[in-house]
Amino acid sequence: MQFIGKQIPANQQPNDGFKVSKLKLAIHSVLIGTSAILMVNPLIASAEPNSEITLEVVDVVAPALSDTRPVKGYNAKRSSASTKTDTELRDVPQAISVITQDQIKDQSVQSIAEAVRYVPGVQAAQGEGNRDALIFRGNATTGDFFLDGVRDDVQTYRDVYNTDRVEVLKGPNGMIFGRGGAGGAINRVSKEAGWDPISEVTASYGAYDQRRVQADFGQAINDEVAFRINAVHENSNSYRDGVELKRYGVTPTITVKPTDKTKITLGVEYFKDEHTSDRGVPSMNGAGNSTLKNRPYKIGDTDQFFGNAALSPNETETKALNAMIEHAFDSGLTVRNRLRYADYDKFYQNVFARNSVTNADTVQFGAYRDETDRKNLINQTDLMFDIKTGAIEHKMLLGMELANQETYGKRYQPTVGSTNIATVVSASDPFISAASFAALATNVKSNVDVAAFYLQDQILLTQKWQAIVGLRHDKFATDHTNKLTNQDINVSDSFISPRAGLIFKPVQAVSLYGNYSISYVPRAGDQLTSLTVTNSSFDPEKFINYEVGAKWDANPNLSFTAAVYKLEREKVAATDPADNTRTILIDGQETKGIELSVSGNITDKWSIFGGYAYQDGEITKQQGAGATAILAGTALAQTPDHTFSLWNRYNINDTWGVALGVITRSDMYAQLPSSSVSTILPGYTRFDAAVYGKFSEKLRLQVNLENLTNKEYALYAHNNNNITPGSPITGRATMIYNF
Repeated sequence: MQFIGKQIPANQQPNDGFKVSKLKLAIHSVLIGTSAILMVNPLIASAEPNSEITLEVVDVVAPALSDTRPVKGYNAKRSSASTKTDTELRDVPQAISVITQDQIKDQSVQSIAEAVRYVPGVQAAQGEGNRDALIFRGNATTGDFFLDGVRDDVQTYRDVYNTDRVEVLKGPNGMIFGRGGAGGAINRVSKEAGWDPISEVTASYGAYDQRRVQADFGQAINDEVAFRINAVHENSNSYRDGVELKRYGVTPTITVKPTDKTKITLGVEYFKDEHTSDRGVPSMNGAGNSTLKNRPYKIGDTDQFFGNAALSPNETETKALNAMIEHAFDSGLTVRNRLRYADYDKFYQNVFARNSVTNADTVQFGAYRDETDRKNLINQTDLMFDIKTGAIEHKMLLGMELANQETYGKRYQPTVGSTNIATVVSASDPFISAASFAALATNVKSNVDVAAFYLQDQILLTQKWQAIVGLRHDKFATDHTNKLTNQDINVSDSFISPRAGLIFKPVQAVSLYGNYSISYVPRAGDQLTSLTVTNSSFDPEKFINYEVGAKWDANPNLSFTAAVYKLEREKVAATDPADNTRTILIDGQETKGIELSVSGNITDKWSIFGGYAYQDGEITKQQGAGATAILAGTALAQTPDHTFSLWNRYNINDTWGVALGVITRSDMYAQLPSSSVSTILPGYTRFDAAVYGKFSEKLRLQVNLENLTNKEYALYAHNNNNITPGSPITGRATMIYNF
C-alpha cells in the first residue's frame, strides 16, 4: 500500500508560529505478517495492497511560541544578573543595558571602556592608566565588576575575547551583589561550551600598528560533554607616543550534562596584560577663579606623552578557575552553586604630571611604583523554587555567599610621604629622563572574610501586577596590617541591603515600574585598600536609589526603556570644617536623572543601540573649609549634564552593510571642584562609522572608523591633571573567518 504526500522536514521548528496548508502525508508501509498495521484513515482498511490513496487536504496550525532566546541581534530579552533568576528584562524594575555579541563585533569592541561608549548614564574614566574605571550616575568605581554574577575584584583591565555579552546594571545592586554596586555594576557573561559547533578566527589591523588575533573554537565531544576554547593575542601601539599594549589570554571551558536536569560548567583562564600606564596631559593654569577655570593643556597635541613612557610599565597576570553546577529536582527545587578562584599579580610604575602647567609654561612631576598580589575565593549557593498561595505565584530565591580575599600591597615613592619629583620641566618638552623609587611608602596586608545570606521573592500578583522584594545581610570582617608600623586594624561591618519593586503591565508588551534599593561600601573602599585608623570606626557609606520607569517592547526585536531616578549618598567621609586634622561623616551627595535607551531592529535591515541621559549631580553639604572647601551645590566629577549616543547599522543587501554612530556629551569637571581649583573638560560630538562585507558564509570583512571629523577633545580623566586626549581619526580593519 502506498500513500502520496509531502514530507515534513525533521528540523522544522514552530518558533514564531507556522501554518502548513494543504498538507499531504506520505507514509510508505510494507505489511510484514499481521503485526504491522497503520491506521491513518478508515479508507485504508478497505484498500487493496500496493494501491495508491491520496489523503484529504488538512490544515494544521501550531500556536506561536514565545521567543525565549536571551539575545537576538542588538536586543536582549532576558537576563539573570539583576535577580539571579532567568527573567525577562521587561519584568525587572531597573534600567539595564546589554551590549550583545553582535554589537561587540559590529563596533569592534575589545575593552570595557569601548563596550560602554553607547550606554546612557555611564562614563568611562581614566583609572590612572592602569585599570578599568567607570562613573555610574555620578559615582566612581573600580570594584563593581562581575563575571557570571561573581565578583571580579582587582584593579586591572579586562578584555572581552571570552565574553558573550556585557550587562550594565544602573543603580545600587547590593541585594544581589553585596558591597559596592553603589551607582551600578558591570556583569560579563562568559562564552560557554555548547553543542552547536563554532570555529571562528578574528584578525584585526589598525592605525598605529594595532594588531590583534583571537580565536573561538567549540564542539560537542559526545551527547553529554561539550568543549570550547577562546584565545587572544594583541601587540599594538597607540596614537600616544611610546604607549604600547601587549596581551594574550586563553580560556578553555567544558560543559557537562549527565542528565537533562543537571548541568556542570568548568573553565580556567590565563590572561597577561602588559601596557604603558598613560595618565594623559595636565591642565592649563586658569588662575583658579570661577570665570577662568582650568582647561586641558594643548589637547590637540594628542601624541605628547607627559613624563616618560619607558618608566611607566604596567603588568597584570590573572589566573582563574570558574565552576558551576546546577540541578533541577523533581520537586521543583533548583540548586545552583558557583565557585570562582582568582589569583591576580599586578605591578605598575608611572611618571605623571602632578600639577597644572604654570603661566611660565612649566610643570612638575610625580612618580611611584605599586605592587599588588590578590587572591579571591568566592562561593555562591542559590536555591530556586516556585510556590503558590491562592492565586498568587512566587518565584523564590534563597542564597548564600562566602568569600575570602587576601591582598598584599607595596608602594615605592621618590621620598617617604610624597610622590613629588623635584625636577620642574618645560611643558613644551615634558620629558623626565629618570625617576627615583627609593622609599617604601606603604607595605600592607589585608584579609577580608564575607558571609552573606539573601532572600528574594518575585511575585506574580495578577496578569498585570508583579512585585519583587529582597533582603541581603552581609557580614564583612577586615583584618588590615600596616607592615611598616606593625599596626593591626580589625573592623567588622554588618549591613542589610533591601530591594523592593512593583511592576504594572497594562498590556503584555509594556511594563511600568517603581524600584527602591540600598547598597553599602565599607570604609576599606571598593578595592579594600584605604582603611586607616581614622576611618576604621566609621559606618560604611550608604547609597539609596529611588527609580521609576517604563519598558516597551515595540516589536519582538525592538525595546525602549525610560527611567527617572534619584540616588543619594550618605555617610561620606570629609574633613571637619572646625578641625582639619579630624574626619567626620556627612550626608554628602545626590544625583537626579533621566535615562532613555533603545536597542534592537527598526526594520529587518536597520539595527540601533543608544540613548540619552540627563544627570544633575551635586554635593548636598559643604565638605572641608577654607580655600580647599567643596561647597554645597558643587557639581560632581565626570558627570555631564547631557549625554547622547546612537549607533545605527543598516544592511544594504545580503553582502554589504554600513554603520554610523554619534556620541556627544556636555561639559564636565575632571575632578570634584573646590573653591580654589577646578578643571573643565569641554563637551564634544564625535562620529564613528563602519563598513561590512559578507562575502560568503565563512568570510566577513569590516572596517571601523573612529572620530570621522578628527575632532579635538578630552576623552576622560583621573583628576585635574591626568586628562586623556581623545584619539584623532583612526581606523581598524577586521576579518572574521569561520572554518
